Amino acid sequence: MNSAIVLTIIADDHPGIVESVSEVLARHGGNWSQSSMSSLAGKFAGILLASVPSAQAADCIADLQALADDGLQVMAQATDAPLPSEPHSACSLDLVGHDRPGIVRDITHILSRHGVNVQELETHVESASMAGGPLFHATARLMVPKVVDMSRLRAELEDLANELMVEITLHGA
Repeated sequence: MNSAIVLTIIADDHPGIVESVSEVLARHGGNWSQSSMSSLAGKFAGILLASVPSAQAADCIADLQALADDGLQVMAQATDAPLPSEPHSACSLDLVGHDRPGIVRDITHILSRHGVNVQELETHVESASMAGGPLFHATARLMVPKVVDMSRLRAELEDLANELMVEITLHGA
């Protein structure tokens, strides 16, 4: 029987980080299942789901945490990976507009109030001299409970878009 392990990793970015983690997993008979990793401002960060034989899980977690000796901060926890308790549908949200503090807070406040879970969020700011300043871009993958009133959610997001003077597009919901 296998156990699922969720890992988060952060370190100064350099070659070999992913190899170090995968080597520990392989040594314990583990399987790399799903991950999202990125480098930003000289730091490497990632989240990873792996499975290992249950008898090896505790030793694997200890060895992963021992990577701190090599400068990797690893948090590892066994999980039962519970399934959502109610039906959900996936959708995505795109946003673009003049950058200002609070955009992510304001959007996620509305999403949270409706029970929407942000599964992934990618953001960046780009110079846009023709637009009069930097533009903020956000793309999110969302899980929306089937019971959510989508027309109400869309209306609230449209009201916020008008208030913030940004474009918000909800796809697939």
